[in-house]
Amino acid sequence: MLKPLHDNVVMRREEPDKQTKSGIILTSKDQESPKTAKVVAVGPGKDDKSMNVKVGDTVVFKSYATTNLEFDDEEYLIIKESDILAIVEGE
Repeated sequence: MLKPLHDNVVMRREEPDKQTKSGIILTSKDQESPKTAKVVAVGPGKDDKSMNVKVGDTVVFKSYATTNLEFDDEEYLIIKESDILAIVEGE
């Protein structure tokens, strides 16, 4: 597993649904939505500041701020916590 350092967060991208609950197939344009990912690992923080996100959180992030990485046949994103815009609540 990847262990992030400092204020970095490791995430796995969530794929948007390709079909609505009522069965309507969505085109790629219809699937455009905010970039979200599930947090899989969190660094210890930086400068004695604790991290606001935790493993299991679904977050919205700046897509241009990630480092993409393939590790053990899985695709991960690594991002600084400051580039995470929000935690999705009420899932």
